[in-house]
Amino acid sequence: MKEREDGFMKMIVGLGNPGREYVNTRHNAGFWVIEALAEKHGVTQWKDQYNASIGEIRVGGEKVLLVLPQTYMNLSGDAVQPLAHYYKILPEDLLVIYDDMDLPVGEVRIRKDGSSGGQKGMTSIILRLNEDGFPRIRLGIGRPPNGWKVPDYVLSRPSEEEVPLFKEVIALAAEAAERQISEELSNVMNDIHRRCKKKKEKKESPTDE
Repeated sequence: MKEREDGFMKMIVGLGNPGREYVNTRHNAGFWVIEALAEKHGVTQWKDQYNASIGEIRVGGEKVLLVLPQTYMNLSGDAVQPLAHYYKILPEDLLVIYDDMDLPVGEVRIRKDGSSGGQKGMTSIILRLNEDGFPRIRLGIGRPPNGWKVPDYVLSRPSEEEVPLFKEVIALAAEAAERQISEELSNVMNDIHRRCKKKKEKKESPTDE
């Protein structure tokens, strides 16, 4: 998987925490997208390398690494940096997917670069890479309800009412992650944001009698 001579290699990283106790928690939204992509492409074998589980898919002839860091969220860069170095991944060929409390449940946002926004996994990656010029997909998990502490909230499971919304955004994020491999990121970004906005407006508009 190391050669780049036969074409560009992309790397898609989903952030989360390893361990059965974290499987269905909000903080693992990034993992869920990677798992959705792996299921779609029939990935059955995962390789342990540089503190991560990695799988390989091909999208339109493009070789793509799917990465699940096994370092716990706050140290995600300890997996991403050595993998990016080993496979000679360029910043523009790296995509990171993670949860964001500043977005409501059901929202997906794509950016081509920028700061971590306080998300600790992204902070770790940016510091280890010494680089923030790579695209990312943010999945909304909403703010903690009154009385909740942030760690307890992000490590909680979505409510029964939220589960369908999470399924929708996981599918949307997986679609975006796949499309950005062969399409202009700006085009994918505009389309996904437009669809999220349309869905939100439809939800907020009164039902016609």
